[in-house]
Amino acid sequence: MDLNADFAVRVVVDSEKTTWRASPMPGVDRRMLDRIGGEVARATSIVRYAPHSKFSAHTHTGGEEFIVLDGVFQDEHGDYPAGTYVRNPPTTSHTPGSEGGCVIFVKLWQFNQDDRTQFRKTMAEELDAPVAGVATAVLHRDPWETVTYSHVDAGAVLTNTDVGGIEVLVIDGAITEADEPLGKGIWLRLPEGETLTATAGPNGAKLWIKTGHLPYAKAPSA
Repeated sequence: MDLNADFAVRVVVDSEKTTWRASPMPGVDRRMLDRIGGEVARATSIVRYAPHSKFSAHTHTGGEEFIVLDGVFQDEHGDYPAGTYVRNPPTTSHTPGSEGGCVIFVKLWQFNQDDRTQFRKTMAEELDAPVAGVATAVLHRDPWETVTYSHVDAGAVLTNTDVGGIEVLVIDGAITEADEPLGKGIWLRLPEGETLTATAGPNGAKLWIKTGHLPYAKAPSA
């Protein structure tokens, strides 16, 4: 399956208007944003766990990165409330689920295969002092990508000129980018060579941003 697999074009998806699709596990549904591959795929998705649901134990052959958007995600390693950012690199494993139900934004098979750095962070606790109305936390940085989280005050402008493509999830609030209003739940991907200029709406915005990664995008290895 190929979905939004042309990384040379700008893509905007309203995840809150995208159809939920059942996963192989009862009670776990997905809204697919981009995907290369079948059930094992390089994928970006919104995933919803119904209360008392869980996925079977599995190993992250290609790595897993996620943000908890709502509720509490759980596995044998602990509880992860909304606002938590997690990186589970290749070779890690767990049995994920949620007793109360949760929603996460998750990226699969998008790690460098030599990455072994596993961690969790509360994103808001990582924020630096604001500059010109923008407070940013660097959640992860390596030679292949940079991942950040930003609070943008109403009317403030966040600009990103990183090379290698730019990906944005509007976690809360709204922005205007390229004269297009983008509200909560919007997922934006800009191709390599484009600049992000995002102006926050009247209630500000909370943004997750990944840059530099698109030149390395490919289908999962066998």
